Amino acid sequence: MVFSVPVVSDDAMTKSISRTIGRVVLGAFLVFAGLSHLFWARETFAAQVPDWVPLSTDFVVLASGVVEIVLGLALLFWTARAPLVGWVVAAFFVAVFPGNISQFVTHTDAFGLDSDTARGIRLLFQPLLIVWTLWCTGAWAHYRASRQGHTRNQ
Repeated sequence: MVFSVPVVSDDAMTKSISRTIGRVVLGAFLVFAGLSHLFWARETFAAQVPDWVPLSTDFVVLASGVVEIVLGLALLFWTARAPLVGWVVAAFFVAVFPGNISQFVTHTDAFGLDSDTARGIRLLFQPLLIVWTLWCTGAWAHYRASRQGHTRNQ
């Protein structure tokens, strides 16, 4: 019996390692952020909940903390579904973006963001966080590959 071992190029291996590191760092960050929502930074996160949200501020902080923990754990351990997890995490980052905009518009100080410049810079990082998520989970690459396969089959 002859076994063949797939050959992986150095470039593909580097990309895979980079994505794995990015996914693990992002997952750990989300778990840490979620725990901070629940325990040591609840007041700081409460300051970021916009007034127009029709739910209790404390509920929003606690619920978003639980969601962040679940998403972080999914990034860390549900690797078989990494592209799907990536889309869900990216959607979560889009969903919380209005809170970041509200913090900027209402000039709310939190997390050391005590100037419009600092809050504005933070706004610029949210789209980068979304791109990072889609890249490190392979979500965007998976989408592109599925679209190419879809157009070939038509």
